[in-house]
Amino acid sequence: MDNSSGVGVLDKAALVLSALESGPATLAGLVGATGLPRPTAHRLAVALEHHRMVARDMQGRFILGPRLSELAVMAGEDRLLATAGPVLTHLRDVTGESAQLYRRQGDMRICVAAAERLSGLRDTVPVGSTLPMKAGSAAQVLLAWEESERLYRGLEGARFTATTLSGVRRRGWAQSIGEREPGVASVSAPVRGPSNRVVAAVSVLGPIERFTRHPGRVHAQAVVDAAAHLSEHCAT
Repeated sequence: MDNSSGVGVLDKAALVLSALESGPATLAGLVGATGLPRPTAHRLAVALEHHRMVARDMQGRFILGPRLSELAVMAGEDRLLATAGPVLTHLRDVTGESAQLYRRQGDMRICVAAAERLSGLRDTVPVGSTLPMKAGSAAQVLLAWEESERLYRGLEGARFTATTLSGVRRRGWAQSIGEREPGVASVSAPVRGPSNRVVAAVSVLGPIERFTRHPGRVHAQAVVDAAAHLSEHCAT
């Protein structure tokens, strides 16, 4: 099937974006995935970066940029974010804790939606916050189902271990206790899209005093239920 639109530069730019859909890529990786000459791939990637459709991770690799998510939201095509608000609000009301939705962006995770506690002590992560993939239950969830090479690369310098992630995969949820921030605990579960791929993590966050030393016992079921609800909308 001919995927050419007749506008060569746009077709080549689309090749670059499609190659980045599966994750970060070096320039050599882009050349291999697209079949474009090295100077062409570099010129297009840098031009797309200028327009925020491509960005760089901490290793300097090319990744999909924030403008794509912004356009998807504006066009009403991002069913996950369209559904997230009511689901996170319900999760907050059921647990009494702040709720968040995270997506992975290269070696970081971004809070793309949140519902704050209405009163009392608030432990919140504002929408747009960028957090490391080295600590926290959401980071565990976003890494646990990665293919082995990316998983073990992600474990370098992490506050959790491969054994931790094995437990996450077995249970279907993750917990952390003071892992990212002292005194704070969280519970997260995976949101799955087409082909059962993990596309996001839904979380609740609060002080250890309320979550106890076993936060999963307290909130795992509510978080898993919220993740399943979001997954239904992503997979269709």
